[in-house]
Amino acid sequence: MSDFLLIALYAFLGAVAAGLLGWLVLRLSRRRSVAVSLTVVSAVTVTAMLAGTLAVCQAMFLSSHDLSVVTTVVAMASVVSLVTAVLLGRQVVVRCRELAVAARDFGDGGTFTAPPGPAPAELAALSRELAATSARLAASRERERALEASRRELVAWISHDLRTPLAGLRAMSEALEDGVVKDPARYHRLMRTEVDRLNTMVGDLFELSRIHAGALALSPSRVSVYDLVGDALAGADPVAREHGVRLVGDRLDAVPVEVDGKEMTRVLANLLVNAIRHTPADGTVAVAAERRDDDTVVLSVTDGCGGIPEGDLPRVFDTGWRGTEARTPPAGAGQAPGAGAGLGLAIVRGIVEAHAGRAHVRNVEGGCRFEVTLPAASTAAAAAAAGV
Repeated sequence: MSDFLLIALYAFLGAVAAGLLGWLVLRLSRRRSVAVSLTVVSAVTVTAMLAGTLAVCQAMFLSSHDLSVVTTVVAMASVVSLVTAVLLGRQVVVRCRELAVAARDFGDGGTFTAPPGPAPAELAALSRELAATSARLAASRERERALEASRRELVAWISHDLRTPLAGLRAMSEALEDGVVKDPARYHRLMRTEVDRLNTMVGDLFELSRIHAGALALSPSRVSVYDLVGDALAGADPVAREHGVRLVGDRLDAVPVEVDGKEMTRVLANLLVNAIRHTPADGTVAVAAERRDDDTVVLSVTDGCGGIPEGDLPRVFDTGWRGTEARTPPAGAGQAPGAGAGLGLAIVRGIVEAHAGRAHVRNVEGGCRFEVTLPAASTAAAAAAAGV
């Protein structure tokens, strides 16, 4: 064996012995600070170099002077390496503690603010992820607060809307019991009307609860938009005649869609009755259906309400939203489903989103336009086949 290979063998055996010892120390201290791990790694490197050097020196029978010189050089290098490892470990530990404090504030309901100053790439990436998570949680908290406020408003409005017909029913029933009514048949008709209102409201609440719980069971089938709109127009025609409003549906493309016919008819009925109620007498409510280039179908209902304030447009489909006093419908026959309690449009959005569509409203000249965007039949079928 040549001298070079012999030296390499001695150096390797010395380094392996130091590496095994360092691995054992790292395993025993794996739950300790990262500064300890960095110091151990640096010590292993230095010890491996020192062990290899001493083994080679012994094999080469160096003099005591030469051995002292080599040992001194290695020792100085060891001191510098260990000090560098300790400083680096301390820097990492301090940065980790700063991140822990920032994350603690973030977990307590605040926002995450990355500690100032430079940081290692991994810790900087962790800070960015925490900041992004903080932003998403802040948005989620804001949505939760808005939803909770909407629920509180809904409970208050529902309580009022239930109290009003119940008070009327009680007054009429007491009048009938006391025999002070000159036209009992009229009172019976009024009581039946109020009961129908209560039944409609309870049905809408049940429908909305199913939507929010994700329990809305759809039975989609291939139908023509023309037929859907035709059925909705026929159902809304008596309400339009009562309010003196004209229904126009001459811009209808016979486009097929994959929808639950019953639920989508309810969507169109809610939109139509809502539009009729907010359109003045001799006004026009126009219904249109067209296919877009992006393989979607847009159903639109345009009324003559005079427009909705821009600040209210994002809330139109929120549960319990009623809008300004000018758009608050009076009680009585022909009321839109859920209109009194602000449920009709919330139901519209829930049903449309359950069909992988979206509901939108915008102001147009003289009124506003509610638009329902649905996938065309081919797109919907492909999505269903893919499990979407």
